[in-house]
Formats: sequence, structure tokens, C-alpha cells
Amino acid sequence: MHSAARPDPLIYLIAGEQSGDVLGARLMEALRAARPGLRFAGVGGPRMVEHGLEPLFPMHDLAVMGLLEVLPRLRHLRRRLNQVAADVRTRRPDVLVTIDSPGFTLRLLRLLTGAGIPRVHYVAPQVWAWREHRVREFPGLWERLLCLLPFEPEFFAGHGLPATFVGHPVLQSGADRGDAARFRATHGLAADAKVLVLMPGSRRSEVPRLLPVFGATLSLLAGRIPGLVPVLPVASAVAETVRRAAESWPIRPVIVTEVAEKHDAYAAASAALTKSGTSTLELALAGVPMAVTYRVNPLTAAIARRLIRVKHVAMVNLLAGREVVPELLQQDCTPGRLAETVEHLLGDPAAVAAQRVAFREVIARLAAPAGTPSEAAAREVLAMLDDPAALPP
Repeated sequence: MHSAARPDPLIYLIAGEQSGDVLGARLMEALRAARPGLRFAGVGGPRMVEHGLEPLFPMHDLAVMGLLEVLPRLRHLRRRLNQVAADVRTRRPDVLVTIDSPGFTLRLLRLLTGAGIPRVHYVAPQVWAWREHRVREFPGLWERLLCLLPFEPEFFAGHGLPATFVGHPVLQSGADRGDAARFRATHGLAADAKVLVLMPGSRRSEVPRLLPVFGATLSLLAGRIPGLVPVLPVASAVAETVRRAAESWPIRPVIVTEVAEKHDAYAAASAALTKSGTSTLELALAGVPMAVTYRVNPLTAAIARRLIRVKHVAMVNLLAGREVVPELLQQDCTPGRLAETVEHLLGDPAAVAAQRVAFREVIARLAAPAGTPSEAAAREVLAMLDDPAALPP
């Protein structure tokens, strides 16, 4: 009598927002290229589902940001947390990979301590920026920690936590491969039109904070810059919110939701105003001169100011170690300041050239040790799969 064949290894992945969905999908692609028989389950968005994830529930249930914004949804998030933990314990995956979203994933990892399931956390929590004391809570939460930023392993080593730099996924985004002529032709834009990219964010909780400021900024710029064309690359989940908000704007913006078209917009852009986050690295990769702006609940901001330990909010500035791009946050996030900054970027070639030189330096620091970032991350996951007891060096 033959024994039942052992099923192919199961990798359980959890992503809580759009950027994690992209990261997870690329990781799955790299894993399957190395091991075609792998199975995937967990929580992720449409891209991860396209790559074979069996989703437990829709990822957008977890997408929330802000200290106060999360409070009304705590009970719902706790239910989802317990649901995922129970599913992981039932399925007994060969490896669990949690991707970013520390508010959810670190709680899950804690719940699964002692479950005997190898855990990889992908995207190190940014405790080097604020709430450094939280590092004390991390020992025992994972077997491997994968970092996107080159300075992170040294930071975590200083706290006795091994970590591995795998490169930043922005290098695989294609943000530098857009087609400006195609974008202008698609939207009937003149060759001399000044394309201004406006990036209000991808979360429902953050978009409403920047949109009114962007609209008022355009009111100031409309008469000053002829041929100005605002372009808003947004997630499809918030596209309708953006469309409604933009109906009253003095210049009707072009709204794009497809990744390829977003990259075409970058190629055509003369300048950008963006929230802080990965979008700053995308724009840097594409060589788009920018200013970073952000606005959150005033109480959230007051708490954050007391806790933040870094000089810069923009990732480009952090990696460069100096202010490469202006940061217009909270009380500086006003239509007047933003309009003035856009005019400066559009009218000062020397300032634009200086930003682009710094962008190239920053992007060079983000390369994986070997191969693409997703291949480097996949190697770490497979090492855990092959030898669950092995800790990183």
C-alpha cells in the first residue's frame, strides 16, 4: 500500500494594503520561478490573487492608517486578526510571510508565537523613525526580518536582532520606463503643456486630507502658469472619491488608475507634489522634481512630533542624509506654500538638476545584493522553507 504523496509546500502570505499587494505578488512570482510547485494562501489584493493566492477575505478590510483613524474599526480588525490566526493554525503552512502593515501583522505574529510555524516578516517596521522603544517587543516575533532600506540591518543589529537587506522594490516598479509622448497623445495634451503630478495617497483615510489643499493650490496656479495640466495617479479604490472632489477644481485633472499610465504620466511630468512614502522613490527613479507634503489629524500629528526621531520625513531625504526635496507638512501644507514651490520647480532649472543628481545617488543605494529585490527576498523565504530551524547569520 502506497503512502499518500506529500502535498506541495504551502506559503501563507499576508498583505494589508496596496503596496504590500504589489510586493507580495512579485515575491510570489519569484518564489514560483524558483519552485514551480509552491501553493499560496492568506490575505492579499488583486495582484496576489492573480499570482495564485487563495484569499481568506478582501485585503481592503485591513487598509487603515493613523492613530485616531483606526479607533472606530478596532473591533472589526480584532475579529479579522483572530480569523487569520485561526486559519494559519488550521492550515499549518510551511512558512508564514507577513508583509508590512505592522499594526496588523505584528499582532498576528505575536498571536502565533509558539505555533511552530516559521515566520518571515517582509518590510522592517520603521521604528528607527519613531517609537524606537518598540524594538523591545520584537524578539521572538519572527525567524527572519527582510529590510528594504540599506541602513536598517545595522540599526536592528544594534538591538540584537538579525536582519537582511534585500533591496527596494521600487527598482522593479517600472516607474522610470514610462512613455511621455504616449501620455500626451492619449490625453490630447500639447507638447508644451506643463504636467503637474499630484499624489494624495492610496488610502481612503488619507486622500480627503490632501485633495482640498491640492484643489486650492490649483486655484492659485491656474492664472499664473498657462497650459498647466494636473494629473492624479490614484488607486482604483479611491478614484471615485478623487473624481467627486475634483469636480469643483478650476482645472479639470487627468485621473489615472493604471500603473503603466501612471509611469507614462511621470515621464511627461514637469514637477510633482506627493505625500510622503514610496511614491517619493518612484518619482525619484523617474527623475521627476518634487516637493513632499502631508496632512494628518492634528492630534495624530502632535503625538507623532513628540515621537519622531529622524530629521526628514521624505524617504529621498532620509537616504540622502540631507534635504534634497522640500518637505511641506501639516501647517506648511498650505495652498500658498505649495503653489510657490511648484512655481519654483517649474522655473528654476538649477534646482531641478540638483534634485535629479541626488535622485541617482539615492536609487543606487537601493539595489539588492544580487538579482532583483524580489529574488533576494524569495531566496530568504526559500532558505527558511528548506531549513526552518536556521536563523539568519
